Amino acid sequence: MAKLPFRLGAHPINWVGEDVKEHGDDTTYERILDDMAALGLRGTEMGRKYPADPAVLREELSRRGLQLVSQWKSVLFSDPAYRKEELEAYRRHAAFLKEMGAEVISTCEIGGSLHFDPRRTPHEKEVLRLDDAGWESLAEGLNEAGVIAREYGLKLTYHHHGGTVVEQGHEIDRLLEMTDPALVHLLFDTGHAYYGGADPLSVLQKHYDRIAYVHLKDIRPQVLEEARMEGADFITCIRKGVFTVPGDGCIDFAPIVGELAARGYGGWAMLEGEQDPAAHPPYDYAKQALLYLEGLIDRKEGIA
Repeated sequence: MAKLPFRLGAHPINWVGEDVKEHGDDTTYERILDDMAALGLRGTEMGRKYPADPAVLREELSRRGLQLVSQWKSVLFSDPAYRKEELEAYRRHAAFLKEMGAEVISTCEIGGSLHFDPRRTPHEKEVLRLDDAGWESLAEGLNEAGVIAREYGLKLTYHHHGGTVVEQGHEIDRLLEMTDPALVHLLFDTGHAYYGGADPLSVLQKHYDRIAYVHLKDIRPQVLEEARMEGADFITCIRKGVFTVPGDGCIDFAPIVGELAARGYGGWAMLEGEQDPAAHPPYDYAKQALLYLEGLIDRKEGIA
């Protein structure tokens, strides 16, 4: 793993689901952190099973040689009525991550989302795409949040995400066009790019200058195709097993890792699988993904 050109960690979502609560719900944070340390990983995102007390969390991470890299932050900036309270919550979030030594804030707009927007009702079936006013409000809110992040020495990294209003390639483009490059950066997620209908490599090449954080996730195309034919929503797709770790799906990571290396990307990249750990043992899948990524480094047509 020392040969990888960027810092590599793993998201605890491989062990315990965030959106699908039954996935790995009986798994302890000690098991997750022990597995990460045994794999030789050095970074992790915050997970719902981790200790909330910063002192306890810092001790648990430190004795395993792990660093807290980031934590997801949902925002509802597309509705101006929520702006003040959302920015106050963002400041608290930034203060916690600063205390933990993190560098980036994984940030995602939940307005319009079928599953995450608190204003939605259970009988609704589709993501509500933003109108022009919603886009303007979202961009303004993100720029303001970016100022807060910068005050704490952090970067706001926007997570384009399945089942949300910034999911498809043209929505990523629009978000970045409408926000300040000095304040709003991109969390490039290979799996979510593919899920949203974009070519991950193309997204990486087009927006590299805005990228400050990376999630490495793969896709099972046959599962995605079947789910789309059934009209399955995002959470159902996770339950069906649409996501997996790099090397186990259809995405070719050789040019992606090659591009990151060639451009000198030195930030964090997180292994993600987001699948049922009972059917797909997290340690084994993470180890398999590490071997796959290391193999790309050694291939003449890859990075070496």
